[in-house]
Amino acid sequence: MLPCGVNLFVDPIYGSEDIAMPKVVSEHVKRQQGHRNIYVLDRGLQSTRNMAAFSKESICFIARSKENRKYVELEQIPFTDSDLGGLELIRDSKVYLYTGQPVMDKRGNKYYRQELVEEPLKLIVARSKDESATEYWFITNDFELRPKEIANAYRRRWDIEVFFRFIKQELNASHLISLNKNGIEVIFYMTLITAMLVLIYKRANNVGYKTAKRRFAMEIRDLAIAMISVQCGGNPALFFKT
Repeated sequence: MLPCGVNLFVDPIYGSEDIAMPKVVSEHVKRQQGHRNIYVLDRGLQSTRNMAAFSKESICFIARSKENRKYVELEQIPFTDSDLGGLELIRDSKVYLYTGQPVMDKRGNKYYRQELVEEPLKLIVARSKDESATEYWFITNDFELRPKEIANAYRRRWDIEVFFRFIKQELNASHLISLNKNGIEVIFYMTLITAMLVLIYKRANNVGYKTAKRRFAMEIRDLAIAMISVQCGGNPALFFKT
C-alpha cells in the first residue's frame, strides 16, 4: 500500500519522451496545486535530464528504467525484507545517473558523451521469482517510499494500462467524448456495462467474443429501429423532426 492520500497518475502514450511527457506532467502539476501525486511512468521517461528536472520541480515520480544503465552509487540503503510479492529485492541504493550529452565532432558527426548528473535518486533493482529471473530497475526521487511500495505502484500502473488497452482494442473506445471527470466516468461505466452485456450474450449464445460483439451491435441497432418505428407510427419524419 502507498501512504494515505497519495494518488497514482499513469502516463498516456506519447511519441516524444523528451518533449511531450515532461510537458504533460508539468502542466498537470500546475493544475493540481498542493497535490500528493506520484507519477508512475514506464520507459517513456528514460532521460536522466527529465528526472533531474522533475526533482527540481518537486514532482514525485516512479519510473521503470533500462537495466544496467550507468550510475554512481552514493550509498547502499540497508533492507531486511527482500520479498516484493512476485519480485525479490536485490539492491536499494542512492545514486547519481549518467546522461548522454550530444557533441559534434570536427566532421559534423554527432555522438554522445557520458556526463554525470548530480541529482540524487533512489534505485531499486529486483528480480522476478519465476524461471526467467528477469531484472526490473525502478528509479524514484522519493526516498521515503519503501521498495515494496515502489513495486506495488508499478504493478498497479500495469493493471491500469492493461485496462485501457482492453477498452481501446476490444471495446472500440478510441477517444473520449468528454474531458471532465464526470463525463469520463460516465463513458467508462457505459463501456464496462456494455462489455458485461456482450460477455453475457457470448455465454448465452455459445459464440466467440468477436461474433458476440458483432451480433450484439446488430441486434441493438435493429431493436432501436423497431422502437423508433413504433413511436412514430411508421413515419420517421415525425420522430426526427426539428
